[in-house]
Amino acid sequence: MTSAGPLLSDVQFRKIAGLVYEDSGIILTEAKRSLLMARLNRRLRALSLPDYGAYCQRLDGTEGPAERRHLLSAITTNVTAFFRENHHFQSLARDILPPMVEQARRGRKLRLWSAACSSGEEAYSIAVTLLDVFTDAASHDALILATDIDPEMVDRAERGLFSEEAMKPVDPAQVKRHFQPVPAGYEANADMRGMMRFAELNLHGDWPFSGRFDVIFCRNAAIYFDSPARRRLWLRFAAALEPGGSLYIGHSERLDGPASACFDVVGTTHYRRNLHPVPTTS
Repeated sequence: MTSAGPLLSDVQFRKIAGLVYEDSGIILTEAKRSLLMARLNRRLRALSLPDYGAYCQRLDGTEGPAERRHLLSAITTNVTAFFRENHHFQSLARDILPPMVEQARRGRKLRLWSAACSSGEEAYSIAVTLLDVFTDAASHDALILATDIDPEMVDRAERGLFSEEAMKPVDPAQVKRHFQPVPAGYEANADMRGMMRFAELNLHGDWPFSGRFDVIFCRNAAIYFDSPARRRLWLRFAAALEPGGSLYIGHSERLDGPASACFDVVGTTHYRRNLHPVPTTS
């Protein structure tokens, strides 16, 4: 025990890190031990548990499955902002959406996915961009799916409420068109929220949908995975994208492994799905 809280033994660290990897594909190296303790000490206090031995017992007990969800919520990093890496949204508005919008007006579905959406700023940035290009999107079959592994972040994103500080990167004209003032800041308007769906989803687990997407944003999530998990994710995205669909990833990420053959480089961390068949994995 330290003044900051209980100590995490080597055995306990390996156990918790192993569960996190098993559930999410996220790698917790020794360098992350202090961060893990800082995050989980708050959880121990919330549960009135004396130490990590008691916490590991909880993970092994009947409450283990539910607690493992709390564990993932505690260790995931939720850093996001409106129009972060804005060149992606400029590309989306200028090059990607216009031909898709024309097809959507003729009856084709339009599907976009913000994977690892955190508190929702990315998903709403996609929605603002879409509505600026496709002003009548609400009257067509256009849908934005926003998912995250952290149920608390999903709930927060679904509310569509943002502080004045959070809204600073948004152009004032866009704020006026797509948000309304509320006491806490701004709320996304009904047209925008009507074409969005929010769900808890583990990128490392099952994906409960079969349709393909036209655009997928998954930025700064794969950096937490080891190479095998990351390469499996790229393959799954390749299978989930329509031919010609776009994948946007984080500024420090690069698409690698067998899935590379399925994509052409379009711009900085922007890839287009080509017609190459998705390689099978054993």
